[in-house]
Amino acid sequence: MDERVFQYKKGKPIPNWDLQHRLPISKPVGPECQDASTVFRINSLFMDVTDQPYRERQWQSGGVLIACFGAIGGMWGIYLTRFVFPDAGAIPGDLFFLGVISAFAYLAFKLGRDEFFSLRRRPIRFNRRERKIHAIRRRRFFSSPSQGDVTWEVPWDENAIFCIHRGSANHLHTYHIRYYEVDECGNVTRAFAIGRKWEGQECLESLLSQWNYWCWYMNHGPADLPKPLLFFKEKEDTLESFLFCMYDFGMRASAAYRIVIMPLILMMTTLRLLALWTCRDPVWPEALVNASVIDPDDPFDEPRGNTPVGWAETAHALDRHEYPDGAKCAMKDWRGEKDPAVNALLWAEDIPPSSGSG
Repeated sequence: MDERVFQYKKGKPIPNWDLQHRLPISKPVGPECQDASTVFRINSLFMDVTDQPYRERQWQSGGVLIACFGAIGGMWGIYLTRFVFPDAGAIPGDLFFLGVISAFAYLAFKLGRDEFFSLRRRPIRFNRRERKIHAIRRRRFFSSPSQGDVTWEVPWDENAIFCIHRGSANHLHTYHIRYYEVDECGNVTRAFAIGRKWEGQECLESLLSQWNYWCWYMNHGPADLPKPLLFFKEKEDTLESFLFCMYDFGMRASAAYRIVIMPLILMMTTLRLLALWTCRDPVWPEALVNASVIDPDDPFDEPRGNTPVGWAETAHALDRHEYPDGAKCAMKDWRGEKDPAVNALLWAEDIPPSSGSG
């Protein structure tokens, strides 16, 4: 459920289910605090995390290519009706295939403008000093060096509306954390999704722990945070793309299953690499870069030194017991349901616990 495909409805109220599942920033929503693989880097000043489509962009890339082939097929159809079978009814055929071309060209542009010739990643920055979130949203092609790419700014205060968004895929509910900005009438003006997608209501346990993780960082700093599940590479290489696609078919899938579907994994890897090779790294606005200068002696600046980065390095470090496996901590001020799984099921209901406070 890529947020770029299933977009928010601009000019409409926030969906009722989302609004019922609004996430507070000043108190926990579950008993545990843990990252669920969303982090690029972290330090005393800011934390850069992924946007929701980041882990699965190969699917969007495949959709764009299918749309392009559909438009080319429409052009071939016009050629056939004009020059190969001219007696088959050129004008009706032309109109039909023009409609096909228009539909597929629209889909290719709509899905592809943020996938090809765009950005390799769209980081979202939690800035503790400014008490704001900065989210790179789109490549800026014509700008002065100081502008950077199109970046949205969100205040980190109680007026900011963060919600759990529920969708559906493969007969399962899917969830992600979404920010909504509304006008004076309560209608949505813009929105974006943070982090990653979770499938199945039992995975709300991880979503709630993730929200606690980001809130703890913004409200208290990195000192007592558990290590992220892993740090993603800001310079993604071929191996990293392959592992993204392999793990997309199951983090703990058996070797036999992976061997059987290896052709599909390789095809998805190719699609992901095609998109990445046409894109460039994101550029933050100059003012934000100047406001994000890290102290060289910052003890919380990660990743650095022997800290593993990416899927492969982290897996090897786990095997050597040199990196914590799924580190988490308890939320001391939590007064709700103590069992994380039971708490997740309560949040999956249409009326969740009152701000998660029990």
